[in-house]
Amino acid sequence: MNLIVRLIRIVIAALLRPGLDMLDTSIVSMRVWPNDLDLNLHMNNGRYFTVMDLGRIDLMIRTGVARWMWRQKWTPVVGSETMRFKRALKPFQPYRLKTRVLCWDERWVFLEQRFETLAGELVALGIVKAVLTAQRRTLRPKEALKIMGMLRRSPAMSPAVKAWALAEEWMAEPRTAPAPAELEE
Repeated sequence: MNLIVRLIRIVIAALLRPGLDMLDTSIVSMRVWPNDLDLNLHMNNGRYFTVMDLGRIDLMIRTGVARWMWRQKWTPVVGSETMRFKRALKPFQPYRLKTRVLCWDERWVFLEQRFETLAGELVALGIVKAVLTAQRRTLRPKEALKIMGMLRRSPAMSPAVKAWALAEEWMAEPRTAPAPAELEE
């Protein structure tokens, strides 16, 4: 199915479905279509990242964040994504994408996006760090949450997300030096 058709379907469905709290999990059901496939006849690894955008759109609409983005002229920007593939999605196979906010720090919001079979088996797990920008300025998560009336304390950052965030900081600038000792353990 063409991605624009999927986008339209996701937006309409999100507008008709019940709202979510910002820490709730968005669940979107989809199917693998022929244009999602690679030469191995399973969903292309790059397609997962594109589909993850749709999961985040559903979450933003259903939590009310999208409405605030429209009013304030904010733009969501992904800083980085990582993915772990566990099993393949075959042609025409239905699956679910579960998207949720894990936590946030002074700059980034961290999300988890899980691709699962209808039986609940993990297919792939993605972690995303993202921000909102306003007129080329990055909004701190606390600032955006306060404006939206959703201010609360972040859930604790897991050791896995902390390690990934540390690796991301190290990768932010081109370097010739070796990785910090914390990453080598």
